Amino acid sequence: MVKLLVGGKGSGKTKRLIECVNNALAVSEGNVICIEKEELLRYQLSYRVRLVSTDIYGISGYNAFYGLLCGICAGDHDITDILVDATLKIGGKDYDELAVFFEKVSRLSSVSETNFVFTVSTDVDNLPQKIKDCCEII
Repeated sequence: MVKLLVGGKGSGKTKRLIECVNNALAVSEGNVICIEKEELLRYQLSYRVRLVSTDIYGISGYNAFYGLLCGICAGDHDITDILVDATLKIGGKDYDELAVFFEKVSRLSSVSETNFVFTVSTDVDNLPQKIKDCCEII
């Protein structure tokens, strides 16, 4: 399942993402991963969460981002949840590419049996219908 936390800058998406991380930790019988562009959440998350910074690995653009997600899922079959902050900063602000990315992530979620949550800094009305069709907006 792919869920999106959507809203403008300063609307509390990251705070809600941290709550989602904590909720996932409380019920997960596997591993929880949090991905961010920079290392900003290090001291706000439990030590039990695997924190990945895309800047460290030079990840930018949706193809590289999707490759990272696939590699993480392929490398650890015990991952139950992957939560991502600053999706547009990592992949870019092209909403058509974003829609293709989320369609691929939706398939990856089914294959790997992993839940995904992404923050997206925009108004819900800016998102193409394709995204709304394959993702749950929370």
